[in-house]
Amino acid sequence: MNFKSIAKMDLRRLILALTIASALISLANTLYASYQVQRQQLIDAALERNHAYATKLAASTEDFFDSVQQQLGYAAQVISADFTNMAFLAAETERLFLQTDSFNSIAVIDSRAEVLATSPQTLNLVGKQLQTLGATEAITSRKPLISQPYLSTAGNLVVFISHPVSDVHGNYLGAIAGTIYLKHENFLNRLLASHFYQDGSYLYVVDQHRRLIYHPLNERVGTVVEGNAAIEEVISGVSGKKQVLNSRNVEMLAGYAVVPSSGWGIVAQRPKQATLAALDVLMWRVLLNSLPVAAISLLLILWCARMIARPLKQLASGARTMDNPATADEIQRVRSWYYESAELKKAMLLGIGLLQKNINRLRQDAHTDPLTGLGNRRTLENALQTWEMEKTPFSVVSVDVDFFKQVNDSFGHDVGDGVLRQLAQHMRECAREDDVFCRVGGEEFLILLPRTGLFVAQQVAQRLRQQVERADMVPVHHVTISAGIAHWPGSSPDVARVLKIADELLYQAKRQGRNRVEVHEATLTPP
Repeated sequence: MNFKSIAKMDLRRLILALTIASALISLANTLYASYQVQRQQLIDAALERNHAYATKLAASTEDFFDSVQQQLGYAAQVISADFTNMAFLAAETERLFLQTDSFNSIAVIDSRAEVLATSPQTLNLVGKQLQTLGATEAITSRKPLISQPYLSTAGNLVVFISHPVSDVHGNYLGAIAGTIYLKHENFLNRLLASHFYQDGSYLYVVDQHRRLIYHPLNERVGTVVEGNAAIEEVISGVSGKKQVLNSRNVEMLAGYAVVPSSGWGIVAQRPKQATLAALDVLMWRVLLNSLPVAAISLLLILWCARMIARPLKQLASGARTMDNPATADEIQRVRSWYYESAELKKAMLLGIGLLQKNINRLRQDAHTDPLTGLGNRRTLENALQTWEMEKTPFSVVSVDVDFFKQVNDSFGHDVGDGVLRQLAQHMRECAREDDVFCRVGGEEFLILLPRTGLFVAQQVAQRLRQQVERADMVPVHHVTISAGIAHWPGSSPDVARVLKIADELLYQAKRQGRNRVEVHEATLTPP
């Protein structure tokens, strides 16, 4: 009698323990899998965002340098007409200094680096011969120049931007130059300091010698940074993104880009810990919200454990492998001959179905744009990698909605989103089975046409353009699109270059009036 009681008690406790363990393992596995997926998505998104931001600022900085070189070039042309007139030179430098806040000072030097005029005149450099790195380079090279940062005679960390001055016969007279004090207020400093992300991100700029040109902490400007992988890549001319340890051994998610004319590197980064902090809080909330349901489930299992035997043992065995798709078939074969085991069997089958559904949904979300239902950049990258590896030729159609900003400004972003969804539907209607459609930006889309030449791709793009033009997109009524088409490997053997060509042709279509399709000239022949 005692042995039977002990046997029943041990069996009941064993079944209860197995059931509880299986439930907890499944819950932990679900939470862990969800955490890992979301963690990687946050890291990838932060890296991509920082890379895009660094690239944008690098382009803006390059535009700034182009602009100031144009200003100096025009001033050089003006003063070349009367280069020996000191009053005229002084007036022109004063005009250039007051006209723009691009420079902290302006100077005109002759071919021996002697200062002829300056602004502001408080510098007291007129008549002196400059022997600084920037002036020496300007006189030696006799071409438009952006110097590497150096310490001026006044002890300022400066960049010397110069343009040569020549007479009508091409004889070199000297140079006109503007200086930017890196630790002082100026247009470049404000451009780099205009940080639009409020998520803990920050950026800094380094020159070819790893010296900080810009940093949010002004006292760090001028210091040299060693041992940073992102800096090593960007000063070698490589733009990209990666996880790095900064000089203070903090893990950072960095994106970086190169300013071509100066060789500077712009690095935008955010602490990895700050990026993942919100996810940690979210997972704790999920866990806490799951506790009431978990408690109820445990009470139910405890009640069922008094009356179960072999069927529950089989169900508990299956519960340890709920993430295995074959487990559902195994549980379906369990002979649940009483009501309680039959209900538990149904609950487990439902749980497995929901788990597999959530896993599939996570996989789909990772490759789908939530607004339009088209593919995202991950879909684009997977398709390009597969076709390049399989050497499958394809055409790329880069599509952009014309005047989309006016739609958002006039009708609101909800209407703008509706226009994008309707455009995505028109794309699907023009699609073939193997075509890949991706949204890669706000109103920017890419269409990948495998095994398709430029001639057929042009027909597809024109058909889409005409269909969109005729469509009545309430309340906007009518919108148009522009497109650029390139081909791999016909336009270039480099896939990234093909995408860039298509993008450049898209902007060419916009410059030539919009609502049109521009095609790369390579191999444009009927099939």
